[in-house]
Amino acid sequence: MAKKKKILSPVLFMIVLTAIYTLALASINAASADRIEAQAQLNNQKSILYTLDIPYENEETLQSIFDSDIKQYEFEGQPYYTYTEDGDLKAYVFEFSGRGLWGTITGYIALTPKLDEILGVDFISHSETPGLGGRIDENWFKDQFRNLPVDKTPYLVFTPADKGNIDAISGATLTSNSVRDMLNQFINLIQNAKEGGELNG
Repeated sequence: MAKKKKILSPVLFMIVLTAIYTLALASINAASADRIEAQAQLNNQKSILYTLDIPYENEETLQSIFDSDIKQYEFEGQPYYTYTEDGDLKAYVFEFSGRGLWGTITGYIALTPKLDEILGVDFISHSETPGLGGRIDENWFKDQFRNLPVDKTPYLVFTPADKGNIDAISGATLTSNSVRDMLNQFINLIQNAKEGGELNG
C-alpha cells in the first residue's frame, strides 16, 4: 500500500500542476485575445496604407483615414477595400494568398480603378526562408510593383526576358515564381470580376 502511495503521489502532483498551468495559460489567452485581434487589425491597416502609398503620423491619423476614405467589401469570401478622395474612387485594395515554397503567402495589392496598374504590394504573412525567399519583405522587391502597368498579359514578367518588368530574388527562384504566378492569376481573376460587375465602386 505504501508503495502505491509513493507511485501515485508524484502522478497526482503532476496532474494538478498541469491543470493549474493549463488554466493559467487559458486565462492569459482569453484576456489577451482582444488585444491580439486589435493588433492584427492595425497591422493589416498599416499594410493597406502602404500599398496605397499613403503616409500617416500615428494610429489616430491612420484610423481617421480608414473612417473617412476607405470602405470594406467582400469578394469570394475575402475582404477588399475601396479608397476614395472627395467621393471619387482612387483605388481598390485586395487581399491575396497563394502557395509559396514552405507555406502560404498572404498580402495586399492595390490597383487603380480600371485595374490596369498596380499601385503597391505588401506581404503580411509567409514562411519563406530568411535571407532568400523571405526577402519578399524587403523594400527593393516591393517597390518595383509601384505604379506598374498591368494592361497586357502576362502582367508580370521577370527580366531579362522580353517585356520583363520585375526582378526575381537571386537564389529564391521558387518563391519568386510563386509570387509572380499568384499575382498574375489574381489580377486576371479581379479583372474578370470587374468586367462581370461583381465589384463595388
